[in-house]
Amino acid sequence: MLNSLTLLMALPIIGSIVVALLPKTKETLAKQVALITTLIVAGATIAMAVNFQRDNVDLQFVEKYSWIPTFGINFAVGIDGLALVLILMSTVLAPIVVLAGWNEAHGGRWSVKVFYILILVLETMMIGVFAATDVFLFYVIFEAMLIPVYFLIGGYGTGQRSAAAVKFLIYSLFGGLLMLASIIGLYVMSGAQGGHTFDLQALSQLEMSSTTQNFLFLGFFIAFAIKAPLWPLHTWLPDAADSATPGTSVLLLGVLDKVGTFGMIRYCLTLFPDASKTFTPMILVLSVISIVYGAFLAIGQRDLKRLIAFTSISHFGFITMGIFAMTSQGQSGATLYMFNHGFSTAALFLVGGWMISRRGSSTIADFGGLQRVTPVMAWSFFLAGMSSLALPGMSSFVSEFLVLVGTFTRYPVHAVIATFGIVLAALYILIPVQKALHGPTTAGNENLSDLNLREKIAIAPVIAIIIALGFYPSPLLKVINPASAHVIAQMGFTDPAPTNGDK
Repeated sequence: MLNSLTLLMALPIIGSIVVALLPKTKETLAKQVALITTLIVAGATIAMAVNFQRDNVDLQFVEKYSWIPTFGINFAVGIDGLALVLILMSTVLAPIVVLAGWNEAHGGRWSVKVFYILILVLETMMIGVFAATDVFLFYVIFEAMLIPVYFLIGGYGTGQRSAAAVKFLIYSLFGGLLMLASIIGLYVMSGAQGGHTFDLQALSQLEMSSTTQNFLFLGFFIAFAIKAPLWPLHTWLPDAADSATPGTSVLLLGVLDKVGTFGMIRYCLTLFPDASKTFTPMILVLSVISIVYGAFLAIGQRDLKRLIAFTSISHFGFITMGIFAMTSQGQSGATLYMFNHGFSTAALFLVGGWMISRRGSSTIADFGGLQRVTPVMAWSFFLAGMSSLALPGMSSFVSEFLVLVGTFTRYPVHAVIATFGIVLAALYILIPVQKALHGPTTAGNENLSDLNLREKIAIAPVIAIIIALGFYPSPLLKVINPASAHVIAQMGFTDPAPTNGDK
């Protein structure tokens, strides 16, 4: 039972029920129950990771229960190294978000209790979407995740929160409908080739024409490209990140957007290998555009939250490029990048949120001289920025290096152009760091308070993970590498042999 994915998914739901039964006036108790629940889930995930067999490329902790037998739909879950890493990221970030955003729910349209119910329900869905091995189950969770996020943005955000929430919902629903059409197509084809099923492994064995595979691939890929987000389907993200609370933004960019890139590996490559090869040149071009475009827009941002959002568009370009480089290094780098980006973004949004709440402004120019006034907060933001910059010694450096090396061995031109994004990253990080942390103290910042004990406890594990994985990424890579190599082998690829000059 300790290694049950179903139990892991059930724990946050149980916590949300407990919170729902509490009196509305017991706000602190609701927060405490949510924090304890997420800590238990994080501990259970870590225990599962300890028992995970690293060299086994098959799905582990598999569970399968009949759900809607008439249509061959099962509640089926299981994880490989890629899914384990992303579930671990999600469950570790959840208690950090709860603790860091202790007062985020105040001032929302609904009660504090509702806020934490939404967070806990979302955590269940985050686990389920990475663990699902039934395509219909995946689709249901993929779409259901929109509901708590919609209410978290629209009910507890700031500024144009309703418009941002609706825009997020419309984009996501559009992509979901395209994916549903492809799922129905797969279901019909499975019936014609032996029996109706939504089982991922069985669907991956279907025979289909190249034209059919291309159309079905696009249904999945567009949905994932919107979620990721990849240029030019990214425009919902800056508005959502700008309006959401910092904690919601962490879950949105740190976890939910990874569903898109994870889906590209788990569903696009697995179900449609030939179509994936056909569309690889186009996807690599979109990835490179995302890297450069996101970086250029980030450089020109004056608003802190929108800056972080545009940096993420650039980062997701790197992740997508690594996935479709079709090398084991690119795959491993992309998955590690997903994990590392989750914590780098968490650090940026959480510390940035504390800066904004203290200053009452999200304009970067208003934060001058914070290093003198709030040194702990300033140095936390600096380290988060250096991680986003992929500075050597920070976790993002290893993943970005693997993506670029893995891409260069097969697509050197794309890798070289993408490297230009690293130069731009230095600008979009160092310029705001200089404006916000250094120089003379801007008027109005003289009496700002530094991080309190709760905030220090919340940000400490994030910074520790960023630094630790920067120097020693081996524990994660030992889990990721076998699964990545397996994906590439299933696609029929082998890593390019080194040239004489590389020997």
